[in-house]
Amino acid sequence: MNILNYINLNGKIMLREDAGIPTDNGAFRYGYGLFETMLVQNGKIILMEYHWERLFDGAKKLHFELPALMTSGWLENETLRTVQKNQTETLCRVRLQLFAGGGGLYSTESKHPGFIIECFPLEPDMLKLNENGLVAGIASGINKSMDSLSNLKSCNALIYAIAAQQAKQNKWNDALICNTNGNIIESTIANIFWIKAGVIYTPPLTEGCVAGVMRRHIMGKLAVTEKSLSLEELLSADEVFLTNAIRKIRWVRSINNAQYRKEQIVVIYNTCFPSTF
Repeated sequence: MNILNYINLNGKIMLREDAGIPTDNGAFRYGYGLFETMLVQNGKIILMEYHWERLFDGAKKLHFELPALMTSGWLENETLRTVQKNQTETLCRVRLQLFAGGGGLYSTESKHPGFIIECFPLEPDMLKLNENGLVAGIASGINKSMDSLSNLKSCNALIYAIAAQQAKQNKWNDALICNTNGNIIESTIANIFWIKAGVIYTPPLTEGCVAGVMRRHIMGKLAVTEKSLSLEELLSADEVFLTNAIRKIRWVRSINNAQYRKEQIVVIYNTCFPSTF
């Protein structure tokens, strides 16, 4: 994975090798933090309002006290400043992370989180609907809880990391994750949708999936029914696709022995992502 030279650490843009974070910061010790993965295209943050809304909501749930200057407009400026320094305004992926300050688990030195902004180059073809469908499998031995933190993009990502290792071992493109009820809720990096008899479905947030911004965008454009997803229902689906803020929609070709088409997915992609998107 290519990483660009300059990062933004707490409002100061510097060379990556010059950056340093205290070893007692909350994200390093406890996974106490949040992040947003954003697509920047032609100098604009795509779905920006959704990203800031999710970030601020998550910060409140984690009991962060944001500085008065940390508004959506200020974060936009800091993000684009970092992108411009890396000369990637045309197209890149940005990771903005908030992390808890140093100190113990129950008391930190400051309730104001630190932040870091990183940029990663992207190839334009990554934004297109994939012609070769993904091969996915079901992660085993790990289940995600359904609680007030489940919908956050938190730095506590051990479940996703282990599922990704299982995908690598099994030569899958991605692994699907189940909740503690045994229902499938998402993949390691994406929300999941399926189509049966022309109806589009996705698991509700109460099932424990991340509240994805691309999930929200698609549900604002199309009629989508929220429904719990059992393995049996997934394997009998007509079409399956994954969504995230960078890749938009990715067609899943097979899961276990089930094979899926992509006819309706093509229509969905063209409907949700006009050329100006």
